[in-house]
Parts: sequence; C-alpha cells; structure tokens
Amino acid sequence: MNSVFDDLYNKYHHDVFQFLFYMVRNKELAEDLVQEVYIRVLKSYEKFEGKSSEKTWLFSIARNVAIDSFRKQKGWKQKLIETFDWSTHQVKDDLPIPEDILMQKEEVRVMYKCLGYCTVDQRSVIVMRYIQELTITETAEALNWTESKVKTTQHRALKVLKKHMEELMVKEGVDHAEE
Repeated sequence: MNSVFDDLYNKYHHDVFQFLFYMVRNKELAEDLVQEVYIRVLKSYEKFEGKSSEKTWLFSIARNVAIDSFRKQKGWKQKLIETFDWSTHQVKDDLPIPEDILMQKEEVRVMYKCLGYCTVDQRSVIVMRYIQELTITETAEALNWTESKVKTTQHRALKVLKKHMEELMVKEGVDHAEE
C-alpha cells in the first residue's frame, strides 16, 4: 500500500492542493485539507473499485473534504459567496506579447474574483474542467454526477461568470472590447 500511496501522492498532490486552495482560498487550510484527503485515501483505498480513475476518485474525496470544511466553519454560507483573489495566477502562453500578458492577467484576476458568485457545485465544475483540465466524463465521475448534469452546471456557471465579469470589468474600467 505504501508504494501505491506514494505514487498517488507524488502524481496528484499538487493538483489536489491547487483544487482545495481554489475552493477554500486559504493556503494553510488547503494544506490541512490535503492531509485530510490523504488520510481518507489511506482509510478507504481497499474499497476503491477502479470504476473511475484514481485522479477523479481523489478529486471526489477532495471536494467532499472541502464541503465538510465549509460546514464546520462558522458562517460557511458567507464564505461561499466571498470572491477569490487569485491575481497571482500565471499566464500559460509561452511567448505572448506584453499587452496580451497584461490583458490575460487582468481577465484571469477578474474571472477568479467573479468565481465567488458561483455556487459550490458551479465552482467545483469550473475548477475541475478549466483549471485542473478534467474531461466532462472525469468531472462527472469525480462528482458522482451524470455528464448531463456536469454540462448543465458548467453552462450555468459560465453564464454567471460572464455576467459578473462584464459588470466588474465595466465597473473597474477594464477595456475588453478588443477580444
């Protein structure tokens, strides 16, 4: 079991941490929750049937751990509507021009800030699909949903994001007409 656990940890630790950080917006709490995820993995790995990939199974556990954390916190509903501050997200393009870098950073900052307007389910789908780059099938498996529910939730989340991003960009005077 130790080598299997080590493999899971080495392959997915960063992704699980990143997912939890995006969900809870607190580095120390995310680190604690990662530990909780791997404690649950140790306790339940024998029950893992292999019906989904190990990665989707880990994200399913991580999502449940995040939700449990929200429930334990006083005022967790308020926590869910707070906005994210991920302005340090790095642009993935290899050689974009400086103007593109500035615009991408601004759009990413606005998107992360507006992600707080999404429900936990919508946020989970957006993080899994666009940040962790899981497929619709993998996302459905991780959330124990149908693919149809993932698509519907994704569609609704994108509508919420678009609406709030446009409002915030107008409010902050960000020029996005050149898109």
